[in-house]
Amino acid sequence: MAKMSKKDLEFFKDLLLKKKKKAQKNLEYLKSTVLDSTTKEASGDHSSYSFHMADQGTDAMEREKAFMFAARDEKFIKQIDEALERIENETYGICRVTGKLIQKERLMAVPTTNISVDAKKADQK
Repeated sequence: MAKMSKKDLEFFKDLLLKKKKKAQKNLEYLKSTVLDSTTKEASGDHSSYSFHMADQGTDAMEREKAFMFAARDEKFIKQIDEALERIENETYGICRVTGKLIQKERLMAVPTTNISVDAKKADQK
């Protein structure tokens, strides 16, 4: 079975850890922003909110968007953790469909992937 070199595994581990740190920082910001605004609204503190219906709709839409981004970041962090686990098991970079090594260019673009471009294209047909 094909395997990535230790050097490549370390490179992608560092890349994934940097992406995870960035995603966690972004998630913390989103959670604090959404949590702060939701807490203020729930407590009746409307000082940061307008009483105009259109502005309230915009505020609600912004909170919904922040929740959506937070959910996306949580999913991405989970995918990163799974990729880091594959690195520890030395199965990272191996296509789960073909069993062949995934091209490094693909892993650079989508470091959490576990499927090669060829397998992805075949799956879409």
